[in-house]
Amino acid sequence: MSTLRFHAIKKSLNKKPIKIEEAERRSNIFCANVFNEDKMRQYLTKEAFVSVMDAIVNGTKIDRVVADHISTGMKEWAISKGVTHYTHWFQPLTGATAEKHDAFFEPIGNGRAIEKFGGGQLVQQEPDASSFPNGGIRNTFEARGYTAWDPTSPAFVYGTTLCIPTVFVAYTGEALDYKTPLLRALQAVDNAAVEVCKYFDKNVKKVNASLGWEQEYFLIDRGLAASRPDIQLTGRTLLGHSSAKGQQLDDHYFGTIPKRAMQYMRDLETECMLLGIPVKTRHNEVAPNQFELAPVYDEANLAVDHNSLLMDVMDKVAQRHDFKVLFHEKPFAGVNGSGKHNNWSLSTNTGVNLLGPGKTPMSNLRFLTFFINTIKAVHDNEELIRASIASASNDHRLGANEAPPAIISVFIGEQLTNVLDELQNVTNGKLSPEEKTDLKLNVVGKIPEILLDNTDRNRTSPFAFTGNKFEFRAVGSTANCANPMTVLNTIVANQLIEFKKEVDNLIDTKGLKKDEAIFNILREYIKKSKNILFEGNGYGEAWEKEAKKRGLSNHKTTPEALKAKVSKKTIKIFEDLGVLNKVESLSRYEIEMEEYVLHIQIEGRVLGDIARNHVVPTAVRYQNMLIENVKGLKEIYGRDFKKFAKQQMTLIEEISGHIESINSNVTKMINERKTANHIEDIDKKADAYCNKVKPLFNEIRYHCDKLELLVDDELWPLTKYRELLFTN
Repeated sequence: MSTLRFHAIKKSLNKKPIKIEEAERRSNIFCANVFNEDKMRQYLTKEAFVSVMDAIVNGTKIDRVVADHISTGMKEWAISKGVTHYTHWFQPLTGATAEKHDAFFEPIGNGRAIEKFGGGQLVQQEPDASSFPNGGIRNTFEARGYTAWDPTSPAFVYGTTLCIPTVFVAYTGEALDYKTPLLRALQAVDNAAVEVCKYFDKNVKKVNASLGWEQEYFLIDRGLAASRPDIQLTGRTLLGHSSAKGQQLDDHYFGTIPKRAMQYMRDLETECMLLGIPVKTRHNEVAPNQFELAPVYDEANLAVDHNSLLMDVMDKVAQRHDFKVLFHEKPFAGVNGSGKHNNWSLSTNTGVNLLGPGKTPMSNLRFLTFFINTIKAVHDNEELIRASIASASNDHRLGANEAPPAIISVFIGEQLTNVLDELQNVTNGKLSPEEKTDLKLNVVGKIPEILLDNTDRNRTSPFAFTGNKFEFRAVGSTANCANPMTVLNTIVANQLIEFKKEVDNLIDTKGLKKDEAIFNILREYIKKSKNILFEGNGYGEAWEKEAKKRGLSNHKTTPEALKAKVSKKTIKIFEDLGVLNKVESLSRYEIEMEEYVLHIQIEGRVLGDIARNHVVPTAVRYQNMLIENVKGLKEIYGRDFKKFAKQQMTLIEEISGHIESINSNVTKMINERKTANHIEDIDKKADAYCNKVKPLFNEIRYHCDKLELLVDDELWPLTKYRELLFTN
């Protein structure tokens, strides 16, 4: 009997939900551990408070003397909550968060000490952190890395530590994190959108990008997960036969949340409330033991920080409840994978959602302007959009039947497609009074009615308009939202800048009125962007053939997709807008390619180990039992034994065939890995791992999964899918 597996199952069945008491209303504890505006008013001097708010709203720099006042107030607030340490909390290019804790404690001699935290420690630190991925930016002699305070994301207390959100840059100034380029991209889209908004409202001074993410995840009993080396080391199952019952009955989706999972969610939501993460929605997802958590929309930079923090908090809370959270995009074959839908929009300081229709034709023309420009930006940069979501883990999900495909397309619905068709027929040049009236009354004016109850129902689209926002569905569940959000805001900013140039040119050189010029440019954009719009079923061979005719890319693997990040076109866009310079773009490409190689390398090593040290020995043990059985039958029945031992002998032969195939394919995989490891060029190395090493995973898995069906259940060492997915 497989002792570990059955012990873990037995123990998991006896676990009871941890009782969670909610002593206070959530509205009372929301942001209790966040140094937000209310806390700043209480703990800061008037000068310090005004300075911080000015930095948050207008991006002005904070004077070092004022920073001392801010740090003092922040320290006093933190100490009042039992805090002993502080850390600059940042997001390096590993995809995880990072922190180095320093104590407030400072000896002052004669056996005395004080709590010290100055402005210099608040504003900047030198954590070194030289072992983080840097893509060759940091030389050994200048390997220092600096963290700098980001006042737009408030400090918070977690446990006994004051966490200060920061950017992370090299000694030479290049960005080494996800936050820095995101902040630059948000500034770029703010500037570009404000200029376009002035066509419609001169009072617009600022435009914020908003983000609402939806985090999907699997919740697995910790003991069961610990019995699987592949889950422990790679976050997914590298082998395992599908359970007879999976998700085919759709009985888990939106069903009653299991009790242990519910208590975990309640505990998690309390932690989120304290940290100011505005979580609102929870429900069962399609696959067994799969769930979703979603917050209220927030400003994009803060939303990205909240999601990164949430994933860390989810892990910590899961430990209390004896669960393991699986964020991997495809932890189980044969059931739905997990995504992180990024709902994106733009809103003004005057309270207007630029992707929401208004009550007047002019406000709806503004909506169409930002709506069509976003579609044009995606059309012109669809390869870059695909690259922004590329990873070894997301490759397993993109293109599967339940998920968005690797082909980027935009779904807007039949009604809005009809509106664009109408606009495509706008007269070139000046509009007649009749045409203007018709456009305003019958096309633009009716948009609010068209959108009423006509939000997206196509769940396969990677990029869809859903009534007052675009939903980027192809983002992977493990991803840092900053990566796709940096790309999306950058390309939209670039597109809006181009739009304004073209409109102004028509006004200045052709004598067109403002709305005539806007209609003319939008008409051309609709024509040029038609190929990216798709209303049908977004996966399968038919769509792949159609997409190829339209000239859309279909990069199914990360090494293919990432090349768009270092094209001349991409580098120019990022450089022109000051989001990433050429060195930063090239270094990130190298980091992501290297990360891909390492993920496949680790998975290959783990799979080889499990196949040869768990599966094959178990199969041999069972085979020996069958051989002993055949020998016994021969002793009893003599020459007639084959009549009674036929099935056993067939089984012995089948097992031998699978064992031989496993061993030969593992040997091939090891040899291909060794060959790939000697390749110095990162592009060729990644291609070798993708096309030579990774395909052998499926071969090895096939034979291991066949053995799982043949070998005595009591001997099988690895917790099976039916136990992982249906034990809760």
